Amino acid sequence: MPFLRIAGFLESMQLSSPRIIEADIEKGFLLLSDLGTEQYLGKLVEEPHLADSLYGDAIDALLVMQRRGEAYQAALPPYNEKLLRFELSLFHDWLCGTHLQLQLSDDDERNWQACCDMLIETAQRQPQVFVHRDYHSRNLMVLNEDNPGILDFQDAVEGPFTYDLVSLLKDCYVSWPADKVRRWALNYYQKLSDNTRMQIHEEQFLRYFELMGVQRQLKAAGIFCRLNHRDGKGGYLNNVPRTLDYIIELGPRHEELEFLVRLIEEQVLPAWRKAE
Repeated sequence: MPFLRIAGFLESMQLSSPRIIEADIEKGFLLLSDLGTEQYLGKLVEEPHLADSLYGDAIDALLVMQRRGEAYQAALPPYNEKLLRFELSLFHDWLCGTHLQLQLSDDDERNWQACCDMLIETAQRQPQVFVHRDYHSRNLMVLNEDNPGILDFQDAVEGPFTYDLVSLLKDCYVSWPADKVRRWALNYYQKLSDNTRMQIHEEQFLRYFELMGVQRQLKAAGIFCRLNHRDGKGGYLNNVPRTLDYIIELGPRHEELEFLVRLIEEQVLPAWRKAE
């Protein structure tokens, strides 16, 4: 059972996550330690002046997960091309297709595939680490000691080192000014090992971070539409515009995103507004 395995890994890393007190797998029962009821999301919305402190704790915990997780990452499923490509298809199939009924031209389809190829290649070039895969404000709990509490880790994989960082800082549920996001991201970068920073200079790191975010945001936007159509959870649709805005704001800095930004601005968002 992935949850039990990953919980054991996180406990060994001395991170704050639910501890398995008792387990009866055959009957489907788990007795877990309690991490309270205060999510990062609520705290950030109600007391935004605490953002520096809360994100600082979350970044430090992420660095611990990546460093100590090196001993366990080989036991995780790989975040390979097949999985990355499937996740990108969620935007194409569920948002553009099922939700908006867009008919992409042959040229658009070719450009879409080229964009996917670029994002996958960029992800696979990065150092591969222990990846939580859903490290954001709804899965982090505010604790008085050893903050944060980490939840929803059962889908952990071995994958790109910027994935969890961009999930945290370019959150689908709460957003921050670009200069703050950059400052927090560089705080993480400065805490990497000297060897890593020698191999990956600051601008390269930021490029990895931003393009990894595009993959994540395309996936998330598609999942929100799937949750609506397949599972009847329409509330998630409210997060789609924020998620797509992250991609649009990168257009001026990444010419390889020209097609994608144009697709979103000229086809997706107009159709989205009509569908509301």
